[in-house]
Amino acid sequence: MDKHDKIFVAGHRGLVGGAVVRRLQALGYDNLLLAGRERVDLRDRASVEALFEAEKPTIVILAAAKVGGIHANDAYPAEFLFENLQIQNNVIDAAYRHGAKKLTFLGSSCIYPKFAEQPIREDSLLTGGLEPTNEWYAIAKIAGIKMCQAYRKQYGFNAISLMPTNLYGPGDNFDLQNSHVLPALLRKFHEAAERGDSEVVMWGTGTPRREFLHVDDMAAATVYLTETYEGSDIVNVGVGDDISIRELAELVKDVTGFKGEIRNDTSKPDGTPRKLLDVSRLNGLGWKASIELREGVEQTYRWFLDNQGRLRAA
Repeated sequence: MDKHDKIFVAGHRGLVGGAVVRRLQALGYDNLLLAGRERVDLRDRASVEALFEAEKPTIVILAAAKVGGIHANDAYPAEFLFENLQIQNNVIDAAYRHGAKKLTFLGSSCIYPKFAEQPIREDSLLTGGLEPTNEWYAIAKIAGIKMCQAYRKQYGFNAISLMPTNLYGPGDNFDLQNSHVLPALLRKFHEAAERGDSEVVMWGTGTPRREFLHVDDMAAATVYLTETYEGSDIVNVGVGDDISIRELAELVKDVTGFKGEIRNDTSKPDGTPRKLLDVSRLNGLGWKASIELREGVEQTYRWFLDNQGRLRAA
């Protein structure tokens, strides 16, 4: 990549896309194409076609997606499947046909089987059944991976696919109904502390284990691999360490200053029992995460406090 390449960051207003833009700018990339919904609807083929015809980006980083937590995935399966397929199909195909020299597709660790051997290697893909609560999103992301590989195989298109673990950080979605677990816990504990509640109720047993990667680390890995990686094999992006949801809740309780108790609602689903990525391929390519979890949670909470008036709701 050249510092003057025209780089289209699809989804630049989202959690990951925003962090990728910050990273690119910090590294001196000065020709970023940032097209919001007022200019392009990534779900609409004609709209995407018009953008690529006019702009001819050299590099495409596909960070746009319809995303959400367990509740959102379970409540809106058709939207999560259909809209993500639309976005991926339109952008990947247009990037190839309009001469982009590289595309980086960002997937999700939910592509892996529910009971995959831990830590999860990249070759676990399609070896077992998916977690039912987010299978629709997972199937869309698997299709995106295979589309990148198919366009590479048939057309020689330089498309790479990165699979991030659970992400968090500035710009996250803190809506209690549609967000992922970490931002939801931050908001829930913060509001409980403000009200002086005696307890916070959290979904499930608290025993599932999850890996959390700060979005700034994800952005650094995305730019690094876009610059250096040329393979067809998917690459996991994570920290290589995990924590139970109960331990995470205790950490968030401490960071937010909540003084009450934590009660588990075991009638609610847990999701996948454990989801830890094997990051040996990533480390072998020369990149490793650097932001510790407590440091990242404290930073994210400060951002939440500073931005409550304009938080993204969905």
